[in-house]
Amino acid sequence: MKKIELEIAQISHSIAHTNSFALLLVEKKGVRRLPIVIGGFEAQAIAIGMEQVPQSRPQTHDLFKSIFEQYHLKMIEVVINNLAEGVFYAKLICEGDGKTVEIDSRTSDAIALAVRFEVPIYTYEFIMDQAGIVLEGGTGSDAEKDINQLTEEIKASAAEADYTKLSPTELQDLMQKAIDGEDYEKAARIRDELSKRK
Repeated sequence: MKKIELEIAQISHSIAHTNSFALLLVEKKGVRRLPIVIGGFEAQAIAIGMEQVPQSRPQTHDLFKSIFEQYHLKMIEVVINNLAEGVFYAKLICEGDGKTVEIDSRTSDAIALAVRFEVPIYTYEFIMDQAGIVLEGGTGSDAEKDINQLTEEIKASAAEADYTKLSPTELQDLMQKAIDGEDYEKAARIRDELSKRK
């Protein structure tokens, strides 16, 4: 089956799905686009990989990359290989010990790894026939602007994560915002920082 190479055109807030993002992939040699709805964490992971935003600790996809490198495994490509009931499926095509192996993956994770390993992303014609669209307009600069905006949000979030520089009052306010936004993991980290100061 002939593969079609894709590249990331845009990541933007999804209008149709609350708290979700639309990842827009475009044919490298064509005009069709493949929209995939992904969660906020997944969008962040892809944007961090694309923009190489420095992180104080390795994120999950960075950890996977380190493990691959430590054990001399090589990622060759990512293939979005199926679409069933609105869900995209993907495989990581890897090499190790002279063997080629295919590893099932969520599409968002596969793409987050593809940007870190700088490998191509492919799909098949039948998927483009089912889910591909042709958009009028939508320039590369628009895509770049959306990715840059998401990157700025990530950088702001990373800066905010250095809680040692904040006063107890600022931490209390930040913790309340995290609780109000139901980000309990962040609230717990802030609580831990406040506890260290007692």
